[in-house]
Amino acid sequence: MAKKPLLEFTDRGIYCAQGKFYIDPWKPVDDAVITHAHADHAYWGHKYYLAHHLSREVLLYRLGEINLQTVEYGETVLKNGVTVSLFPAGHVIGSAQIRVEYKGEVWVVSGDYKVENDGISTPFEPVKCHHFISECTFGMPVYQWKPQVQTFNEINSWWRNNLEHGLATVIVGYSLGKAQRILQNLDLFNGKVYTHGVIENTNEALRRNGVLLNPTERITSESSKDDVRKGIIIAPPSSVGTPWMRKFQPYSFGYCSGWMAIRGAKRRRAADRGFVLSDHADWDGLISAIDATGCECVYLTHGYTATFSRYLNEIGFNAREVHTLYGGEEDPSNLPEGEASNTGEPEKKVLPLGEDLGGVL
Repeated sequence: MAKKPLLEFTDRGIYCAQGKFYIDPWKPVDDAVITHAHADHAYWGHKYYLAHHLSREVLLYRLGEINLQTVEYGETVLKNGVTVSLFPAGHVIGSAQIRVEYKGEVWVVSGDYKVENDGISTPFEPVKCHHFISECTFGMPVYQWKPQVQTFNEINSWWRNNLEHGLATVIVGYSLGKAQRILQNLDLFNGKVYTHGVIENTNEALRRNGVLLNPTERITSESSKDDVRKGIIIAPPSSVGTPWMRKFQPYSFGYCSGWMAIRGAKRRRAADRGFVLSDHADWDGLISAIDATGCECVYLTHGYTATFSRYLNEIGFNAREVHTLYGGEEDPSNLPEGEASNTGEPEKKVLPLGEDLGGVL
């Protein structure tokens, strides 16, 4: 009889039966361990939450009053004999990989991660394990990130050029992660940084948590349009094409995303500029991160799971696909047919929810 795995994939999320807890569950459970505060990983309705302390105020802002325990990286929590600890994922501020150990067996759930040090998130730290559950949002060779300093040189030059030509500058990125990364790398000699309310709410939550961010000014109905146009505006994707954005015309609109590496992505978002900037690991980063764990088996949860698992198996890894509901933070429309975008049913080769993984360990 195959040994029961320490972690299982169920219709509620990744489950540890021995410890009686879930990791990033998408349906209400009693005990949830959260990798980070993005909406596709941190859901409302759990009785008890455990997360990294830098996620505390953002989780409270997004989910309301919840029963939340927070810990430092490397701090251990015992759950019914199972040791749980969090390690840096480098994805966004407060993001964590979840290490689970019981009787010498070690699993690590990556959550979302990137391996480049962005200067604001705690840098990714490989964790040795027997089994690694990894994302692969950008698990295709075409996704190769250049050093972020090059991207921000392009962004700051574009901002200066807009100022010289009388254009307002609007740059778009996710309110948690991308927005703060942009903020911390802007050349503030160019002018002030103005923010959409959704982004400023997140900034304020992070500041309450002790995170030091560059100064920003929330855009309100009382804000001077002329003043705002002389700075740079950081806005969320939801603002694109809305009357809120149009009131700053004429402007140049830039979109920050890993999808900008694909031809046509900028056009589909009606952007004037596309900047390749992602808070996820690129092709080389995924492979190096997985290799550094020394794992016996890797399970791929969302992204280019079919393509990436085939490649990993070809080069000697024991890779499997699993179906989860993660990935809502990134636009899955770029995935080709047959890839596990997690917006519908998994293809047949993906391990279905609840399947015993003993046969592939």
